[in-house]
Amino acid sequence: MNLLKIFITAFLIDNVVILRFIALCPFIGMSSDEDKSFGMGMAVTFVVVLATCVTWPVFRFILEPLGLVFLQILVFVLVIAALVQLVEFYLKKSAPGLYNAMGIYFALITVNCAITAVVLENISKEFNFIESVVYAIGVALGFLLAMLLLAGIRKRIRISPIPAFLKGPPILFICTCLLSMAFMGFSGLIK
Repeated sequence: MNLLKIFITAFLIDNVVILRFIALCPFIGMSSDEDKSFGMGMAVTFVVVLATCVTWPVFRFILEPLGLVFLQILVFVLVIAALVQLVEFYLKKSAPGLYNAMGIYFALITVNCAITAVVLENISKEFNFIESVVYAIGVALGFLLAMLLLAGIRKRIRISPIPAFLKGPPILFICTCLLSMAFMGFSGLIK
């Protein structure tokens, strides 16, 4: 499969948040402003790419040959948890403001279903290592794009006259659904 096709599919056509509605918790929770959205998106990008680079060889060279494929979810979650800890230590030292802003959502990266979905899909789609990394980058940047789009929308929502019963999560989910319909237009890019 063409690497550009894999990237565009993961980034736009099959966007993990906007079209597949995976990882909505950090999407809604951390998109209150652009800085938080960017920080969360970059942290997820780093973890997704690193998790892919670690889990793909673990699966292909350890789990598969030893007949331990049934342990893949357990092993992948443990690898992701370890990588999140590394990112957490790094952010705590280098960007304490972002680290404090992320709060509980940082721990949620460990069980972020988008990260788990990426590493499992790389296996199920039988991508080679390079294709897996390109797919992971596409998904992660798609997540970042979705976060930044919702942060921009939320900025406009703050100054818009929204009925009281729609304020908060209801209007955010409505906006996400509208974004989803807009992103469906990208499905014609690659056949």
